[in-house]
Amino acid sequence: MADADTSYRPDALIAEDIDAYLDTHQHKSLLRFITCGSVDDGKSTLIGRLLYDSKMIFEDQLAALESESKQVGTQGQEIDFALLVDGLAAEREQGITIDVAYRFFATEKRKFIVADTPGHEQYTRNMVTGASTADLAVILIDARKGVLTQTRRHSYLAHLLGIRNIVLAVNKMDLVDYDQATFDDIVSDYADFAKEIGIEDFLAIPISGLAGDNIATKSETTPWYDGPALLDHLETVGIDNDRLRAQPFRLPVQWVNRPNLDFRGFSGMIASGTVKPGDPVRVVPSGKTSTVAKIVTMDGDLDHAVAGQSVTITLADEIDCSRGDVIAAADAPPEVADQFEATIVWMDEEPMLSGRPYAIKTGTNSLRATITDQKYQVNVNTMEKLPGKTLGLNGIAVCNIATDKPIPFTDYDENADLGGFILIDRMTNATVGAGMIHFALRRSQNIHWQAVDVTREAHAELKNQKAKLLWFTGLSGSGKSTIANLVEKKLHAMGRHTFLLDGDNVRHGLNKDLGFTDADRVENIRRVGEVAKLMTDAGLIVMTAFISPFRAERRMVRQMLPEGDFVEVFVDTPLEVAEQRDVKGLYKKARAGELKNFTGIDSPYEEPEEAEIRVNTVERSAEEAAEHIVEMLINESWSPTI
Repeated sequence: MADADTSYRPDALIAEDIDAYLDTHQHKSLLRFITCGSVDDGKSTLIGRLLYDSKMIFEDQLAALESESKQVGTQGQEIDFALLVDGLAAEREQGITIDVAYRFFATEKRKFIVADTPGHEQYTRNMVTGASTADLAVILIDARKGVLTQTRRHSYLAHLLGIRNIVLAVNKMDLVDYDQATFDDIVSDYADFAKEIGIEDFLAIPISGLAGDNIATKSETTPWYDGPALLDHLETVGIDNDRLRAQPFRLPVQWVNRPNLDFRGFSGMIASGTVKPGDPVRVVPSGKTSTVAKIVTMDGDLDHAVAGQSVTITLADEIDCSRGDVIAAADAPPEVADQFEATIVWMDEEPMLSGRPYAIKTGTNSLRATITDQKYQVNVNTMEKLPGKTLGLNGIAVCNIATDKPIPFTDYDENADLGGFILIDRMTNATVGAGMIHFALRRSQNIHWQAVDVTREAHAELKNQKAKLLWFTGLSGSGKSTIANLVEKKLHAMGRHTFLLDGDNVRHGLNKDLGFTDADRVENIRRVGEVAKLMTDAGLIVMTAFISPFRAERRMVRQMLPEGDFVEVFVDTPLEVAEQRDVKGLYKKARAGELKNFTGIDSPYEEPEEAEIRVNTVERSAEEAAEHIVEMLINESWSPTI
């Protein structure tokens, strides 16, 4: 590398005049791309070579690279370009990529941000993260190994995430003596697979990341290849912004800008199309119309703006518009719906459960969503469609999803900003999944809420009572059903209109199709919650006695009802006491392994954190507990512990 040391010179303008250097780059287009493929296909080496050949490494970095290459490199005494990218100690020690590494570099024609994504299957979620903002994917294949399972997986994920530009980089051609037949066989195999998953076109390039063949310039070692070098293609390929600018105008409102009484603007990044003052627009989902008065930026008003620009728009009319709404071309607004089919990539150790509520962020909207049905899972290694009720880490499934209010959206393939979303665990605030909307379910457009004249309050007033839901929760054998039954008897004797929904009784009819897996438990509580809500709408005082082991589902039911109408009663009985009672002999069966997924033994119970009533059945009899609960219900005065 002695020649390289003397000839390698980064752009002198960087050192001489940094402002001038930055100005020359300000107006260049930006291409975001990822490198992906199987383990040891040379992704990090390729990016390191691109950084080196584009002269984005300074002298001190180069010296450090040479030193580290000798200490921990994999290329003997030669420079190991992968070390420029593999930043984690674990990556350098193992010679693999774990996290997504982002690097910036630029040429005279274009700026680039490249994401080096991990090849191991257990880091699929990291790969999805890197691909979510990319315009192009470079899929590497080791010329000695050909198309592998992970090559197929990453190609499928890249296509799933809407990446339209695919480069098939057949790497390490120097190790197969630049053999054209080897290259052609690999391209043919990949083309057959690409057609199966919907990739219509790709560019195949024979390269050597280590030797630099066909990276920055065409190589004499492959005279039979007549296509462009990789960097030439990256500099000239079309960028997604060009496609987005040709679409109808859409601006998701991120912020209502109101610095004083005389100014009211709507700020956000334009997701698609172009806009200029005077254009007619429609606010979705309200449907209100107006025209654009001004396009405001920090540097002054604009005569037009395009997709990718962040702007503030003022309207000619005072109409209702808030964060989460979309300002769109009046004659081409996006669809609005609250039920969708979507593909979900799961990113959490805790599995996804149908029926469990999650927080969802899509566009600038933040709201609540529920996975209503998992249609099938996708085995990305075989493309096989498999049934399932849960979805584990790195799993991919096509699901139906419902939000708690209608939202504007587009098909993800059309616009990722308005068609993509993330799912968030409402307990931990961790991002647990990412999704791509396909289309609105027809029933979301054809089914509307029917207003009725006799209200919930009118039903309750006729019965001379307030509708309530008393939700008894606790371990099996805690005494939930016994206490709930006593409470109903006392209320009935007082002339109150009541109904008791018991866990065992409901499973004889409404929920007879459900088992005791986590997914079935979630659905069990969702159905019971909906039934209990209808009963309270009729003005009844409803008691439910269910183990209901998960906080998320108890919170879901609480949020179905008006504030104050859900009363959580935690029948707090230690496991050892409940097991001693074991009236039904269930604990004995569970301990013997004859009863799977039994709460407290091999399935968790999450105690309420802020129950309105906590009943200690060790210190109080069921009769005493029931008496106190009725007294608190009548007085609407809750005591945390009785």
